[in-house]
Parts: sequence; structure tokens; C-alpha cells
Amino acid sequence: QVQLVESGGGLVQPGGSLRLSCAASGSIVSINAMGWFRQAPGKQRELVATITSAGTTNYADSVKGRFTIARDNAENTVYLQMNSLKSEDTAVYYCNAVLRTNPTPYERLYWGQGTQVTVSS
Repeated sequence: QVQLVESGGGLVQPGGSLRLSCAASGSIVSINAMGWFRQAPGKQRELVATITSAGTTNYADSVKGRFTIARDNAENTVYLQMNSLKSEDTAVYYCNAVLRTNPTPYERLYWGQGTQVTVSS
């Protein structure tokens, strides 16, 4: 069984910062890409940022210059540093990972349970 557990969400004022973490655990052989998505009330889930195993990153235009994704391959963990937060960043944030488990010979996509981020004064 694989688990992705997010942490670090909460309530923050506009202009503030939060750092999200997502740790993957289980019988993991290798992790390919990892990423963060978010879903605001009444809206579809959208991509925030992704990072490959080699460290190549990709960001949604709405967060470029404000958010930074990083990963610790030794700890199977991905982070999302969020600065200059705006009210429109309010959403449930989900991490995901494309990974291979023992003894499965192929990769699969896994999701975390989500963590709430609320930006409000």
C-alpha cells in the first residue's frame, strides 16, 4: 500500500506564506514525477506545479514567481513553498506522485487526501 500524506495547510492572511509537505510511504521502488494540484469550491481541480525526478519544474501561470516546488528524493517528499498568497489561492491542495511499487512492473498515479489552504484577513 502506498500513502501520500500532506501537511502544512492552514489559515493565512493575504500576502503571507505557507509551506506544504507531502511524504510518500509504502513499498516504493521509484518515484517519477510529483506534483501539486488544487481545487477551490465549485471549480475543477487544477494543476499548480510539478517536478520530475531530475528536478525539472512546471508551474501554472497563476502561481509563477510566487510558488516554488521542490523535492527530497531520499525522503520521498515533495514541498510547495507558497509566498505572496492571495485570496484566490484558497483551495484544497492535493499532492500526487507517479511511482512504481514492489513487485509491480509499471508506474501508477497516486493522490494524497488533500490539505486545506485558506487565505483570508
